[in-house]
Amino acid sequence: MASRSLEMIDYTSLIRRNQQIDWAFGIGGVVVLVIALGTLITLLTDLAIDGLSRIDMQFLSSFPSRRAAEAGILSSIVGTTLVMIVTAALAIPLGVAAGLYLEEYAPKNAVTDVIEVNVTNLAGVPSIIYGLLALGLFVYALGLGQTIVVGGMVLALLILPVIIVATREAVRSIPQAVREGSYALGADKWQTMQFYILPAARPGILTGAIVGLARAIGETAPIITIGALTFIAFLPPSPIQTTFPFISFEWLWSPFTVMPIQMFNWVSRPQAAFHINAAATGVVLMAMTLLMNGLAIWIRYRIRRTMK
Repeated sequence: MASRSLEMIDYTSLIRRNQQIDWAFGIGGVVVLVIALGTLITLLTDLAIDGLSRIDMQFLSSFPSRRAAEAGILSSIVGTTLVMIVTAALAIPLGVAAGLYLEEYAPKNAVTDVIEVNVTNLAGVPSIIYGLLALGLFVYALGLGQTIVVGGMVLALLILPVIIVATREAVRSIPQAVREGSYALGADKWQTMQFYILPAARPGILTGAIVGLARAIGETAPIITIGALTFIAFLPPSPIQTTFPFISFEWLWSPFTVMPIQMFNWVSRPQAAFHINAAATGVVLMAMTLLMNGLAIWIRYRIRRTMK
């Protein structure tokens, strides 16, 4: 009876039906992709059409002004660059260290399970929450003020879960045979991590770090919450000095603004000329983000070539 029931199955119809489902799913995916990319390309094209004509050396090298034709983004470019330097300097070492500890060193118990769940959930917390935390802790409790170091710290908190998760996934993807081979050669755990695991995981870690920094560079809510300036006509002190010790950290305690806040300020004004300035600022911000991603891709490519 069982053999007869098998013979009665129409395998041709079953295969044809599954192929039709695959085709339908594929066509649906293509349609969704075209709609999403089409919308994105339309928005970017509209932004470029409005903003590219405004970008020139005067716009890039001038301070904000109440007259749209004379306004520029010099202070916001410098502020964005310095804040991202602080963010990277804080978030990347801490995120990589925390991810490596949770994946390789932390004992597997209820405490680490709770930590892992919370780290994963923190990646989805709205950015305004981080801004409120920084306002209460860094600005009021610690008295650090509305400075570049506070801006970098709040953005570092924002992207720290992303880097931790990316580091754990990159380390987890390394085959266990690499660890066993290192131990067989007489290396201890830290030497295995330093000379084998971390070099092999660098492309994945770098990808996570750049994704986090690309998110941080466009954040507005936490920066506004901590009280960053919307109009600033001066630059922070230079990190490089002409006298010994040639490096100054005075700029860390300087007021600042960033390009997303500058865009927000200009978009909120009724004059159309300021809206064009905001579009031009958006183009520059996208260019900086693409440059960061391009640099990451190049570094990852070089690392993979070196590893081969």
